[in-house]
Amino acid sequence: MCPANSTILIVEDEPSQREVLAYNLAAEGFSLSEAETGDDALILIDEVMPDVIILDWMLPGVSGIEICRRIKTNPATRDIPVIMLTARSEETDRVRGLETGADDYVLKPYSVKELIARVRTQLRRVRPASVGQLLEFEDIALDPESHRVTRADQQIALGPTEFRLLATFIEKPGRVWSRDQLLDRVWGREVYVDTRTVDVHVGRLRKALCRFGGSDPIRTVRGAGYALG
Repeated sequence: MCPANSTILIVEDEPSQREVLAYNLAAEGFSLSEAETGDDALILIDEVMPDVIILDWMLPGVSGIEICRRIKTNPATRDIPVIMLTARSEETDRVRGLETGADDYVLKPYSVKELIARVRTQLRRVRPASVGQLLEFEDIALDPESHRVTRADQQIALGPTEFRLLATFIEKPGRVWSRDQLLDRVWGREVYVDTRTVDVHVGRLRKALCRFGGSDPIRTVRGAGYALG
């Protein structure tokens, strides 16, 4: 089972392989974005900020290895796990891929089940709520398994949307999330919701977190979005 609205970006120029991957990942409950060129991938990464990127080495135009290098040298994207797909089996190629920053390296032909298992492994690292890990920030604690939130040991009642918002914030304290990114993560890309709805629910979350006192932990970044801390 994957966490709600976890987004996987598939960057693969071969349509049949891309379709097989997309079909199987969608069947596991993942949200998907797809690109067939490196240029398209770079645009989507900025727009979607996926949780994991499955990246083919051999792409038309900008190569997968160059895409990986750009991802890992950009402070805004360097923490996104990259799983490199390649038919290049030489040790020097594997070393080059890993040295460029790839988090995992899968040789073609590969088992789709094994690749999905590797996606889950990377996802657990960047989305700790997906494995029920207790998440804490200052005096706020969120337990994904019991769906319980406390602040300074006082239980905080949150609706489902506010809970998902807080889980998103608390997994990456300090990260600024745009309204569009929060819509994709919390509501899902398939659901149309006005960006002003984000402001309403952030307001509700703030009110709930401050119910028993304490300063507002959510920071509004003018022209950019919201961050925790």
